Amino acid sequence: MGTKNAHKVAELQRILAQEIPGVIVHPSTEESPVEDGDTFSANALIKARSAYLASGRPAIADDSGLEVDALEGRPGIFSARYAESGLDADNTAKVLREMEGVEQRSAAFVCAAALVHDGGEVVVERRWSGTLADQPAGDGGFGYDPIFVPEGHSVSAAELSAEEKDSLSHRGLAFRALAPSIRALD
Repeated sequence: MGTKNAHKVAELQRILAQEIPGVIVHPSTEESPVEDGDTFSANALIKARSAYLASGRPAIADDSGLEVDALEGRPGIFSARYAESGLDADNTAKVLREMEGVEQRSAAFVCAAALVHDGGEVVVERRWSGTLADQPAGDGGFGYDPIFVPEGHSVSAAELSAEEKDSLSHRGLAFRALAPSIRALD
């Protein structure tokens, strides 16, 4: 897997294990590549290609983030490093500061999931729509989960169980869509 993020590795293990029994998701061990793509899909491919080249084995990776309509899509591909520190709490606080007094609070999480293997490359992208809360709530999940209220829900993504989040989320949707391509490698 083209990430060292323990939260993502655990989440992907749960998601893919339901689709591909016996699958084991390993974190990346090589130096993180420069993510200089201008889309989620481009950055996911950069990471998957890097992991594939380093391991010589099929590799998956994702790039994901939060797009806020009132912020013209920001933080977007810069979600993980939106605040200077790059810390989840600081990123979240920056978005909330920028949204102070803004009534239009629609947003979406976006995930591009990529697979690179000897036979080629596959990328799928999925969205999880919702709104932004006025303040963080919940201690589950990571990133912007405490301020993202999924469409049809009254609690933040950080207040959902891991199973609920996996079934609804942008990452769950993207990797379930990618699973048939992964299964086909066997």
